[in-house]
Amino acid sequence: MKKIILFLLTVLNISFLYFTGCVPSKPTDEVEILPSERLINKLEVNRRRIRNFEGTGTLHVQADNINNNASFKVVLQKPDSIFLTIMGPFGIELAQALVTKEKFSFYDVLHNTIYQGSTNDEVLKDIFKINLSFNDLIDAFIGSVNLTENLYKPPASYEIDYDQYVLTYVDSLTGVETQYRVDVRELGIKNFKITGEKGDAILEGKYSDFEILETVAVPYKIEVMNKEKNQSVMIEYKRMDANKKNISINFEIPKDATVIKW
Repeated sequence: MKKIILFLLTVLNISFLYFTGCVPSKPTDEVEILPSERLINKLEVNRRRIRNFEGTGTLHVQADNINNNASFKVVLQKPDSIFLTIMGPFGIELAQALVTKEKFSFYDVLHNTIYQGSTNDEVLKDIFKINLSFNDLIDAFIGSVNLTENLYKPPASYEIDYDQYVLTYVDSLTGVETQYRVDVRELGIKNFKITGEKGDAILEGKYSDFEILETVAVPYKIEVMNKEKNQSVMIEYKRMDANKKNISINFEIPKDATVIKW
Protein backbone atom coordinates (compact mmCIF):
# COMPACT_ATOMS: atom_id res chain seq x y z
CA MET A 1 0.00 0.00 0.00
CA LYS A 2 2.86 2.38 0.75
CA LYS A 3 4.18 1.84 -2.78
CA ILE A 4 0.80 2.81 -4.25
CA ILE A 5 0.65 6.01 -2.18
CA LEU A 6 4.27 6.87 -2.99
CA PHE A 7 3.60 6.33 -6.69
CA LEU A 8 0.51 8.57 -6.63
CA LEU A 9 2.21 11.32 -4.66
CA THR A 10 5.17 11.27 -7.03
CA VAL A 11 2.82 11.45 -9.99
CA LEU A 12 1.15 14.48 -8.47
CA ASN A 13 4.55 16.14 -8.25
CA ILE A 14 3.97 17.32 -11.81
CA SER A 15 3.65 20.80 -10.44
CA PHE A 16 4.30 23.76 -12.70
CA LEU A 17 3.38 21.89 -15.89
CA TYR A 18 4.38 24.22 -18.69
CA PHE A 19 4.82 23.24 -22.31
CA THR A 20 7.02 22.67 -25.40
CA GLY A 21 5.81 21.54 -28.77
CA CYS A 22 3.93 22.49 -31.91
CA VAL A 23 0.49 23.99 -32.35
CA PRO A 24 -1.38 24.59 -35.59
CA SER A 25 0.30 27.62 -37.16
CA LYS A 26 -1.27 30.75 -38.50
CA PRO A 27 0.27 32.34 -41.60
CA THR A 28 3.22 34.50 -40.62
CA ASP A 29 1.62 37.65 -41.98
CA GLU A 30 -1.30 37.20 -39.54
CA VAL A 31 0.90 37.19 -36.46
CA GLU A 32 0.88 40.31 -34.29
CA ILE A 33 4.02 40.72 -32.21
CA LEU A 34 2.88 41.68 -28.72
CA PRO A 35 4.64 43.80 -26.10
CA SER A 36 5.26 41.94 -22.85
CA GLU A 37 2.34 43.49 -20.95
CA ARG A 38 -0.18 42.48 -23.63
CA LEU A 39 1.29 38.99 -23.89
CA ILE A 40 0.98 38.44 -20.14
CA ASN A 41 -2.61 39.71 -20.19
CA LYS A 42 -3.52 37.30 -23.00
CA LEU A 43 -1.88 34.37 -21.22
CA GLU A 44 -3.81 35.17 -18.06
CA VAL A 45 -7.09 35.41 -19.99
CA ASN A 46 -6.38 31.99 -21.51
CA ARG A 47 -5.66 30.52 -18.09
CA ARG A 48 -9.04 31.61 -16.79
CA ARG A 49 -10.93 30.53 -19.91
CA ILE A 50 -10.93 26.81 -19.04
CA ARG A 51 -13.45 26.28 -16.25
CA ASN A 52 -13.43 22.49 -16.13
CA PHE A 53 -11.27 19.78 -17.66
CA GLU A 54 -11.27 16.01 -18.06
CA GLY A 55 -8.40 13.96 -19.41
CA THR A 56 -7.37 10.32 -19.66
CA GLY A 57 -4.04 8.88 -20.64
CA THR A 58 -0.89 7.16 -19.49
CA LEU A 59 1.99 8.25 -17.32
CA HIS A 60 5.50 7.13 -16.52
CA VAL A 61 7.26 8.02 -13.30
CA GLN A 62 10.96 7.66 -12.52
CA ALA A 63 12.32 8.44 -9.07
CA ASP A 64 14.20 6.75 -6.24
CA ASN A 65 12.98 3.13 -6.13
CA ILE A 66 10.16 3.95 -8.58
CA ASN A 67 9.93 3.17 -12.28
CA ASN A 68 6.26 2.70 -13.05
CA ASN A 69 3.71 3.09 -15.82
CA ALA A 70 -0.01 3.49 -15.25
CA SER A 71 -3.20 4.71 -16.83
CA PHE A 72 -4.99 7.61 -15.21
CA LYS A 73 -7.98 9.92 -15.39
CA VAL A 74 -8.09 13.46 -14.04
CA VAL A 75 -11.15 15.68 -13.58
CA LEU A 76 -10.80 19.36 -12.64
CA GLN A 77 -13.61 21.64 -11.55
CA LYS A 78 -12.43 25.20 -11.08
CA PRO A 79 -12.04 26.74 -8.64
CA ASP A 80 -12.20 24.04 -6.00
CA SER A 81 -11.81 20.37 -6.98
CA ILE A 82 -9.21 17.94 -8.35
CA PHE A 83 -10.10 14.26 -8.81
CA LEU A 84 -7.47 11.74 -9.91
CA THR A 85 -7.90 8.02 -10.59
CA ILE A 86 -4.94 5.65 -11.07
CA MET A 87 -5.69 2.44 -12.99
CA GLY A 88 -3.79 -0.79 -13.39
CA PRO A 89 -4.01 -3.54 -16.04
CA PHE A 90 -7.40 -4.05 -17.70
CA GLY A 91 -8.64 -0.74 -16.32
CA ILE A 92 -8.70 -1.92 -12.70
CA GLU A 93 -8.80 1.04 -10.31
CA LEU A 94 -5.90 1.13 -7.87
CA ALA A 95 -6.40 4.46 -6.14
CA GLN A 96 -8.45 7.62 -6.18
CA ALA A 97 -7.66 11.06 -4.80
CA LEU A 98 -10.01 13.98 -4.33
CA VAL A 99 -8.49 17.29 -3.25
CA THR A 100 -10.48 20.44 -2.55
CA LYS A 101 -9.54 23.73 -0.95
CA GLU A 102 -10.88 22.47 2.39
CA LYS A 103 -9.93 18.78 2.55
CA PHE A 104 -8.37 15.83 0.76
CA SER A 105 -9.30 12.14 0.50
CA PHE A 106 -7.09 9.33 -0.78
CA TYR A 107 -8.77 5.98 -1.37
CA ASP A 108 -6.65 2.82 -1.64
CA VAL A 109 -9.03 0.63 -3.61
CA LEU A 110 -7.20 -2.66 -3.14
CA HIS A 111 -7.11 -2.31 0.65
CA ASN A 112 -10.49 -0.55 0.89
CA THR A 113 -8.90 2.17 3.01
CA ILE A 114 -9.43 5.92 2.79
CA TYR A 115 -7.06 8.56 4.15
CA GLN A 116 -8.56 11.97 4.92
CA GLY A 117 -7.38 15.31 6.25
CA SER A 118 -7.65 19.07 6.01
CA THR A 119 -6.09 20.87 3.08
CA ASN A 120 -3.66 23.70 3.75
CA ASP A 121 -0.39 24.90 2.26
CA GLU A 122 1.70 22.69 4.53
CA VAL A 123 -0.37 19.59 3.76
CA LEU A 124 -0.12 20.25 0.03
CA LYS A 125 3.62 20.67 0.35
CA ASP A 126 3.91 17.36 2.25
CA ILE A 127 1.73 15.47 -0.23
CA PHE A 128 2.95 16.89 -3.52
CA LYS A 129 6.55 17.48 -2.42
CA ILE A 130 6.57 21.07 -3.64
CA ASN A 131 5.33 24.37 -2.27
CA LEU A 132 2.20 24.82 -4.42
CA SER A 133 -1.05 26.55 -3.65
CA PHE A 134 -4.27 24.74 -4.50
CA ASN A 135 -4.91 27.05 -7.46
CA ASP A 136 -1.43 26.41 -8.84
CA LEU A 137 -2.08 22.67 -8.60
CA ILE A 138 -5.21 22.99 -10.74
CA ASP A 139 -3.33 25.10 -13.28
CA ALA A 140 -0.57 22.49 -13.44
CA PHE A 141 -2.78 19.74 -14.86
CA ILE A 142 -3.86 21.83 -17.85
CA GLY A 143 -0.54 23.53 -18.46
CA SER A 144 -1.57 26.95 -17.26
CA VAL A 145 0.81 29.48 -15.78
CA ASN A 146 -0.54 31.82 -13.13
CA LEU A 147 0.99 35.15 -14.10
CA THR A 148 -1.36 37.27 -12.00
CA GLU A 149 1.48 38.69 -9.91
CA ASN A 150 3.31 39.67 -13.11
CA LEU A 151 0.42 41.55 -14.72
CA TYR A 152 1.90 44.87 -13.64
CA LYS A 153 5.53 43.81 -13.34
CA PRO A 154 7.77 43.85 -16.41
CA PRO A 155 10.02 40.82 -16.95
CA ALA A 156 13.75 41.08 -16.32
CA SER A 157 14.19 40.39 -20.02
CA TYR A 158 11.86 39.97 -23.00
CA GLU A 159 12.83 38.92 -26.51
CA ILE A 160 11.65 37.06 -29.58
CA ASP A 161 13.66 33.99 -30.53
CA TYR A 162 12.52 32.94 -34.02
CA ASP A 163 8.88 31.84 -33.38
CA GLN A 164 8.92 32.14 -29.59
CA TYR A 165 8.47 34.86 -27.02
CA VAL A 166 11.03 34.49 -24.24
CA LEU A 167 10.02 35.89 -20.83
CA THR A 168 12.49 35.85 -17.95
CA TYR A 169 11.72 36.79 -14.35
CA VAL A 170 14.22 37.00 -11.50
CA ASP A 171 13.27 36.90 -7.82
CA SER A 172 15.13 39.82 -6.25
CA LEU A 173 15.25 38.12 -2.84
CA THR A 174 16.34 34.59 -3.77
CA GLY A 175 17.98 35.14 -7.15
CA VAL A 176 15.87 32.31 -8.62
CA GLU A 177 15.29 32.78 -12.35
CA THR A 178 12.21 31.54 -14.21
CA GLN A 179 12.06 31.53 -17.99
CA TYR A 180 9.02 30.84 -20.17
CA ARG A 181 9.00 30.25 -23.91
CA VAL A 182 5.69 31.01 -25.63
CA ASP A 183 4.63 30.15 -29.17
CA VAL A 184 4.22 33.41 -31.10
CA ARG A 185 1.24 32.20 -33.15
CA GLU A 186 -1.00 30.31 -30.74
CA LEU A 187 0.35 31.62 -27.41
CA GLY A 188 0.97 28.13 -26.04
CA ILE A 189 3.61 28.07 -23.32
CA LYS A 190 6.10 25.65 -24.84
CA ASN A 191 8.61 25.13 -22.05
CA PHE A 192 9.85 26.53 -18.81
CA LYS A 193 13.01 26.39 -16.76
CA ILE A 194 13.70 27.38 -13.18
CA THR A 195 17.31 27.90 -12.13
CA GLY A 196 18.88 28.79 -8.80
CA GLU A 197 21.04 31.77 -7.97
CA LYS A 198 24.17 29.85 -9.02
CA GLY A 199 22.65 28.81 -12.33
CA ASP A 200 21.84 25.26 -11.25
CA ALA A 201 18.71 23.75 -12.81
CA ILE A 202 15.88 23.19 -10.34
CA LEU A 203 12.97 22.23 -12.57
CA GLU A 204 12.59 21.79 -16.33
CA GLY A 205 9.55 21.07 -18.45
CA LYS A 206 9.03 19.96 -22.04
CA TYR A 207 5.54 19.80 -23.57
CA SER A 208 4.25 18.94 -27.02
CA ASP A 209 1.36 17.81 -29.24
CA PHE A 210 -0.98 20.71 -28.53
CA GLU A 211 -4.70 20.84 -29.17
CA ILE A 212 -6.74 24.02 -29.15
CA LEU A 213 -9.46 23.74 -26.49
CA GLU A 214 -11.69 26.77 -25.97
CA THR A 215 -9.13 28.79 -28.00
CA VAL A 216 -6.40 27.73 -25.51
CA ALA A 217 -3.38 25.62 -26.53
CA VAL A 218 -3.32 22.55 -24.25
CA PRO A 219 -0.65 19.81 -24.61
CA TYR A 220 -1.23 16.10 -25.04
CA LYS A 221 2.33 15.24 -23.99
CA ILE A 222 4.06 16.55 -20.87
CA GLU A 223 7.51 15.83 -19.48
CA VAL A 224 8.70 17.42 -16.25
CA MET A 225 12.11 16.80 -14.69
CA ASN A 226 12.87 17.64 -11.07
CA LYS A 227 16.64 18.00 -11.22
CA GLU A 228 17.09 18.48 -7.49
CA LYS A 229 15.34 15.20 -6.59
CA ASN A 230 16.30 13.25 -9.72
CA GLN A 231 12.67 12.65 -10.61
CA SER A 232 10.86 12.72 -13.92
CA VAL A 233 7.21 12.41 -14.89
CA MET A 234 5.90 11.88 -18.40
CA ILE A 235 2.19 12.22 -19.15
CA GLU A 236 0.55 11.49 -22.47
CA TYR A 237 -3.12 12.32 -22.75
CA LYS A 238 -5.23 10.16 -25.04
CA ARG A 239 -8.37 12.27 -24.67
CA MET A 240 -9.08 15.76 -23.35
CA ASP A 241 -12.29 17.77 -22.91
CA ALA A 242 -12.86 21.23 -21.49
CA ASN A 243 -15.86 23.35 -20.44
CA LYS A 244 -18.36 20.55 -21.02
CA LYS A 245 -21.66 20.40 -19.13
CA ASN A 246 -21.32 16.66 -18.52
CA ILE A 247 -17.88 16.84 -16.85
CA SER A 248 -18.44 15.91 -13.21
CA ILE A 249 -16.66 14.31 -10.25
CA ASN A 250 -17.99 10.96 -9.07
CA PHE A 251 -16.15 10.01 -5.88
CA GLU A 252 -18.03 7.33 -3.96
CA ILE A 253 -16.43 5.37 -1.14
CA PRO A 254 -17.84 2.02 0.09
CA LYS A 255 -19.55 2.25 3.47
CA ASP A 256 -17.32 -0.54 4.82
CA ALA A 257 -14.05 1.24 3.94
CA THR A 258 -11.57 1.79 6.75
CA VAL A 259 -11.12 5.51 7.42
CA ILE A 260 -7.78 6.85 8.63
CA LYS A 261 -7.37 10.51 9.55
CA TRP A 262 -4.12 12.04 8.28
